[in-house]
Order: sequence, then structure tokens, then C-alpha cells
Amino acid sequence: MSTEVETRTTTPWAWRAPALTVLAVALAANIVLIGVPTDPFQLFAWLWLATIAFNIRAPWRAHLAFPRDWWPAFALLVLYLYSRGLSDELLPMPVHWTMPIRFDTWIGGGELPTARLQDALCASPCTGSTPPRWYDEILTTVYFTHFVAGLTLAVVLWLRDRAAWVPWMRRYIVINFAALVIYVLYPMAPPWLAAKEGYIAERLPRLTGRGWDDLGLGGFHVVLAKVGNPVAAMPSLHGGLAMLIALYGLVRLRSAWRWLLLLYPLLMGTALIYYAEHYVIDILAGWALAAAVMIGCAWWERAHRPVTPDGVDARAA
Repeated sequence: MSTEVETRTTTPWAWRAPALTVLAVALAANIVLIGVPTDPFQLFAWLWLATIAFNIRAPWRAHLAFPRDWWPAFALLVLYLYSRGLSDELLPMPVHWTMPIRFDTWIGGGELPTARLQDALCASPCTGSTPPRWYDEILTTVYFTHFVAGLTLAVVLWLRDRAAWVPWMRRYIVINFAALVIYVLYPMAPPWLAAKEGYIAERLPRLTGRGWDDLGLGGFHVVLAKVGNPVAAMPSLHGGLAMLIALYGLVRLRSAWRWLLLLYPLLMGTALIYYAEHYVIDILAGWALAAAVMIGCAWWERAHRPVTPDGVDARAA
């Protein structure tokens, strides 16, 4: 990471508001004409533009601090994304189909929670052509936040407190690569694929984009599948990253309202199970991974905290 470059040039809202408005209009036009940005190249470009709009009066030297600081994280995330798509080909590991079915059937009292949710929230029987309900818009939006929430939090921290940005990016990258290792060692099929291949008797359609069908954006998850891995389901990184964001907020914030952050992983988990993207056991594993990353990174940071020659914490000196 580079040394901090002064980017906090005072930008009055008389300049900032129009710049952010123009950016929002451009992003909306991009979504309508091209599609929802989901790959890291597009996301990083839009995030960089957001920092430029936020500090529109800063000199270009300050704006160039973004790619200089972010390129290592960007390179690692690109490596993760395309390695994830090949993770089931790196080692000759068998795909697991029945274990999650048995666990979820047990925890669901004899019926898969995904089947229960689709019967209750979609239709009985539920099909991909069943009209979406109002809550589908909410749950599809929650699902999509997975691709932007962690990096948006990183941008906010980068703009406000560079010392807090580094620890967050460490956790964000670690959870992605920890999940990748598990995908290589334990490939597992999600509910929609298990139902398609006949391992589940019930029809469990993949409903992921249905909440955005009326906007013409319901196919964004199909685009993602082209660089994804259909058997990279255990643990759920959607569930894990949502919990990581909530846990990071719980540790960092002091307001009693911070506990509402736990609604985010709960809503994400509901969306993932309902849309047949993940089993309950995947969600629980993702949450456990988030807790392990938080604990492991905190331990590493304490162990590598710089100290003065007399043994005092340098950051407290």
C-alpha cells in the first residue's frame, strides 16, 4: 500500500452534489443500456469515479492515489474471481450432492427449507414463470448487494480513515480466498442444481433475478454464471460476506442501533435459501467462516502491531 496522499481537499456540496448526481445518472444509464456491473473491472471503475465525484475539486495527483492504493487488492480479487470459476477443475475432487440435502431435511423437520419457502413465498408449485411478489424486489436487491457492499464500505473507509481501510480490505480478501480453498477441496452442488439433476424430488427453480424482472434486469445472475462455478456452494460467500460486514460494524461502532446490522445476513440468508442458491448448511458455514476471519485477522493484527523500542504500542505512543 502506498503512503497516504492528501485527498481531503475541501469540496463544498455546491460542487459535490452535482458531480454525484451526474455519476448516478451515468450509472443508471449504464445499467439500463449495458447491464448491472458485476465484474471487478467495472466495479473498480465506478468506485474510482465515485471517489473523483466526491472530491471533485481535488487535484489529479490526489485522484491517482486510488489506483495506486487499490491495485494490489484489485489484482487479488480478479485472481479470485477467475480461479473460482476453475476451482472444481484444479483437483479431482468428487462433487457432493446428498450431504446438504440430508442436513437441510433434518433441520427442516422432514422437508427442505427451500421447498417450504418457495411454497409459501412463490407458489405451490413454484415455477420460474410465476409472477414476482413485492418482497422479491427486496430480496433480489439484497442478493445483489453482495457484489458492491464490501467494496463500497472499503471506499467509504478509504475516503474517511485510511487506517481503518487496510484492516477491512484484509478481512475482505481473506474471506474470499479462504472460501476459494474450500471450494477446491469440497465442491458441492446448490439446491437448484441438485433438483435439476434429480437428487431432489421437488421442483426447485432458481429464482435469483425474479425481483428485477419487471425492470428488465432479472438476468444479471445468468451473466455471472459465465465466470462462476456452479459447485462452489460450500460455504456461502454471499452469506459469509454479509455476516462479515455485520460483525465488522458491531466491533467498530458503539451505538445500540448497530445490532440492526444483523438483519443484513438474516435477509441475505433468507434470499439465498428461498431462491434455491444455497442450503441452510451453506449459510451457517459462511457465517462461521466470517467469524473465523474476524477472529483470525484480529489476532494477526495484535501479533504484528508495531511497537516502540521500549515496548509501547506505536499507535498509542
